[in-house]
Amino acid sequence: MKKSLLFIYLSMLVYASLYAQQRDELRLISSSHSRLNASTGNMMNYRPVYEHHGSTLSADSGYVYSDDEEKQYFDAFGKVIITQPNGTVIFADKLHYVAETQLATLTNNVRMVDGNSTLTTNHLTYNMKNGVGTYRDGGRILNTTDTITSRNATYFDNTKDAYFRYDVVVRTPDVNIYTDTMRYNSATKVTYFYGPTNIKGNEGENLYTERGEYNTETEQAWFDRNNLYTSGSRFLRGDSLFYNGQTGNGRAIDNVVFIDTADQFFAYGGMGLYHRVDESITMTRNPLVMTVTRNDSTSRDTTTANLPPPRDHVSADSLTGNSPSLDSLERPSANRPAVDTIYMTADTLFSQVIPLKDYIPKVFELDREGGALDEYEDEDYGEPFDDMAMPVDSLLDLPQDSVSSEPDSLANTPSALPDSAKAQADTRVSAISPPPAEISPPTDSALLKTHLKRVQAVPLQTQSHDALARNLAADSVLRAQSVIPTGSEVDSLMAGAVAAISHRPADTITMDSLASDTARTRIVKAYYNVRLFKSDLQAVADSVYYGYPDSMMRFFGRPMIWAQGSQMTADTIYMQIRKEQLDNLLLVNHAFMVNTQLDSSKYNQIKGRRITGFFKDNALERMFIDGNAESIYYIVDEKRKIYTDMYHSRSSRIKILVDSNQITHFIPIRSIDGKVYPLNLVPQEEEVLEGFVWKPGDRPTSKEDLLMRRRPPAGGDTELPADTTETPGQPIQEVEPDSLESVDKTSAKHWQQAPRHLTFVRATSWAAIGRARRRYASVQ
Repeated sequence: MKKSLLFIYLSMLVYASLYAQQRDELRLISSSHSRLNASTGNMMNYRPVYEHHGSTLSADSGYVYSDDEEKQYFDAFGKVIITQPNGTVIFADKLHYVAETQLATLTNNVRMVDGNSTLTTNHLTYNMKNGVGTYRDGGRILNTTDTITSRNATYFDNTKDAYFRYDVVVRTPDVNIYTDTMRYNSATKVTYFYGPTNIKGNEGENLYTERGEYNTETEQAWFDRNNLYTSGSRFLRGDSLFYNGQTGNGRAIDNVVFIDTADQFFAYGGMGLYHRVDESITMTRNPLVMTVTRNDSTSRDTTTANLPPPRDHVSADSLTGNSPSLDSLERPSANRPAVDTIYMTADTLFSQVIPLKDYIPKVFELDREGGALDEYEDEDYGEPFDDMAMPVDSLLDLPQDSVSSEPDSLANTPSALPDSAKAQADTRVSAISPPPAEISPPTDSALLKTHLKRVQAVPLQTQSHDALARNLAADSVLRAQSVIPTGSEVDSLMAGAVAAISHRPADTITMDSLASDTARTRIVKAYYNVRLFKSDLQAVADSVYYGYPDSMMRFFGRPMIWAQGSQMTADTIYMQIRKEQLDNLLLVNHAFMVNTQLDSSKYNQIKGRRITGFFKDNALERMFIDGNAESIYYIVDEKRKIYTDMYHSRSSRIKILVDSNQITHFIPIRSIDGKVYPLNLVPQEEEVLEGFVWKPGDRPTSKEDLLMRRRPPAGGDTELPADTTETPGQPIQEVEPDSLESVDKTSAKHWQQAPRHLTFVRATSWAAIGRARRRYASVQ
């Protein structure tokens, strides 16, 4: 009994083995005729159709043979056609097929059609078991809209993924892509990049990346390694880039740099939004705008702009211990560099290109000699900031990308394509599905009908061999002529853009020459907590507007400027740049200027309705204070370095000349009323003028401090040193000349009779004025 059971069991094993071997053999369905090859002993079949694991293989001629290990092979010649159950059809001139592994090697005019995708090459190795095809000597994949050509590629039929290597060129209706390593999914139309890549648009724009993904159908993209977007004169760089090619909107995150060489515009920040329609850029997260100025108009092309360091490269020492002192900022260096840079930051920086005809320049017709004195009726000094303000929320309305925007979506992707064996092995794991349930095999006639239907369903089956050869030859030339990026282009492009800003020629374009319907210009708006730093000038404000046609900066909302050792405030401040140098400064309404000399307990002050300043070589050269001009000046004994007297004057205008950061001439003009007080007799209410504000803590001390500092909100108390006698917020009462009871009457009488127009008075002669006051007081 046991022997019988053992015999039955062994018989079943043998039968199963024989059945499996039969399943691995090709089965001839039909042929026109056959002929025996006497030299090889193989039967040559003409127009044969074979079936193997549900696939059909046909050709003009072919024969099946076996090796010493009983492995079956099929060699076919002429009009080779392979059809698979999933609808994939392959055409070629020659075929070598291994039945055991279902590996087909096809040569000459190979074309594999899978749905809407067609792969063409001259040599294809295709595994029919797992649907993996590979070419090594050039080929292309074509679908309804895209054409991809490369030297090497591996195609996975089950996942519709194709990996491309070496000289990869993608052509779509809107962009051309040049890369070295890429993956493309023909079902989703998404490309994945694993090396230096250029995506060139039809309008000249280019996206460079070394890792990311791009949807050729929706034109949405995400990149996260060494990214750079260029469009004409504009450059946008960031650690991560999101871009919608259909709308032209892009978003950059971390270490964002935007440069426009045509407008000499440089912006840096933690996040940037770009809109191609109006060529606008919105920068947030510690944004920084840079403008290059020249200290010597004869020095050209000698230095470049000082770029800000990356956020993670700014050390604690550079932010604190190494910051320049207040005194060092007040005194310009003896050897001034040929190029200086203006840095400006705010909570949000916005810049866009507008039609030049829509820009309304500010024309004040300022006179460097002061001009005629005005009667100072109510004047309009420019539009309020609210009229041109633009809500930030509307700028941030960027369409969301449909491609994956999670930072980890490519985190596990290798930076370079794995070798074909590894890629093939990894894909097989996910591509091979469980075996289907047993079904009855179709009849031979049904297989023939299915084979014909699959072949007839291929729309490109009649494409001639000559056309295929021409296409493959053209692809070879295209790959040879294409410039594939190597990874070094980004730094050189950015360096060239920065050099273009630093080495720009002097301004030669006038407003009249640009006045046309097509001319465009750039504007810049800074919102909230605006801070500005230059080596010899600093400023803060709530908001700033800058227009390129007139190079005019408009400071709104508690504006404050520090220059030449003085603090200047007003309701609105205008500062203009001409020929790459600071040209003029205008403080409008409640204009006030304060500085100190020996210490911070005594304040030299000047106020008026308007203060006009003029620069020479980027340094203040002269100022005019107009409209109820009033000043307080503390006289210093230069030898003993102590204050001796205080001079208080009122006039229609005050003219000030400055040299080497020092006031050399102080000239009151018209309706002059001046008083000199001994220091110990200065009334407390006379120590400061009405509207006095002193906020040294708001002053940026370096470009690093510029980013770290936050301005206190409006409404706070005026900052004063602890030893001052002024109560913050207390109004200062004006004192008429005939009520100065604290000064002896004789002295007051002589000063009231002083001439109404003073000639040039040097700052070094204030001690002489003090001696004259004492001499007058001694006359009885």
